Amino acid sequence: MTKPLEGLKVVELGQLIAGPFAGKFFSEFGAEVIKIEPPEGDPLRKWRKLHRGTSLWWYVQNRNKKSVTVDLRTPEGQEVVRRIARDADVVIENFRPGTLEKWGLGYERLAAQNPGLVMLRLSGFGQTGPYRDQAGFGAIGESMGGLRYVTGFPDRPPVRPNLSIGDALAALHGVIGVLMALRHREADGGKGQVVDVALYEAVFNMMEGALPEYDVFKELRERTGSNLTGIVPSNTYLTRDAQHVVIGANADSIFKRLMNVMERADLAEDPSLSDNAGRAKRADELDRAIGEWTARHDVEDLLRILSDAQVPSGKIYSMADIARDAQYLARDMIRQVRLKDGTPLKVPGIVPKLSATPGDIEWSGPELGEHTAAVLAAQGYSAGEIAGLKERRII
Repeated sequence: MTKPLEGLKVVELGQLIAGPFAGKFFSEFGAEVIKIEPPEGDPLRKWRKLHRGTSLWWYVQNRNKKSVTVDLRTPEGQEVVRRIARDADVVIENFRPGTLEKWGLGYERLAAQNPGLVMLRLSGFGQTGPYRDQAGFGAIGESMGGLRYVTGFPDRPPVRPNLSIGDALAALHGVIGVLMALRHREADGGKGQVVDVALYEAVFNMMEGALPEYDVFKELRERTGSNLTGIVPSNTYLTRDAQHVVIGANADSIFKRLMNVMERADLAEDPSLSDNAGRAKRADELDRAIGEWTARHDVEDLLRILSDAQVPSGKIYSMADIARDAQYLARDMIRQVRLKDGTPLKVPGIVPKLSATPGDIEWSGPELGEHTAAVLAAQGYSAGEIAGLKERRII
């Protein structure tokens, strides 16, 4: 079966999170993704939990990719990358702005030999503006983009999601941008372009109506804990067996169904609660009533009652819940691969689902430099030249 991105060649120069996360999408859907690593390897290989010296995270972020080791700080290493990029469709990079130019690998230099090249540039603050030269990790993007300000409880400092969400959002915006640039290249004359994604802008793009609300009403969206500002009821409630359940009953008809199943006809028929504006004024009262009701039920019983009443609800899942959940399993979202030592490993499945040309996991992730010789040979390097580069520790 042909995959939708087969025939595309992607050169990934990024390390750690944002760049490689973007590269993962291309590799899952058929593109040849050549990951350029320093001779000591992408630092992600050593992050968090290690299995026989390699991060388990690595096998999620870098599946289906080829690994080529190149010292980008050397002129010979830079020439290796220029040769690999001559017939590439996409280059992905997430270095600080100006770094590639310093190495002779900037877009203008690469596009001079390959005018159709699309370059995805992921950075903290983008390629322009007064902050462009500052170091900017995902945590900074989440903070400057507004996400951290609205996350947490009002009487406590802002908190972070225990994930690199800023990097992931930037990568997703980058993938979308690259696909649009490739479409433009295909339809409008064959020219490539730069896709410039700033982490803080990717986060800011998720901030809904917070800016116009501030502009018109000078209202700042604040931290509200587990509820959603002005949308009632939509909160997290505790069950008798100490599980947390999210209930979203903010549509008028759903609210009435919830109140009736709670045997609170007084609230269901109260005209002042017939729309969200009225319910927002009595949010604390409604949350208390719902919380008292959920506390009388164990989680499975509660979810069954709410499902029968067609009230949107769900348990807050741990990874243990996810790994055994019927919906995840039915949609092939819990995949098992085998590492080279034979160890079975559960990894996330493929998103999105394409009906005719789905993505897949071909291999779990490359050993450091596993494909260096083959990729360089395909670019015209002789066996002797490859051996010389290796002897001089360029590759």
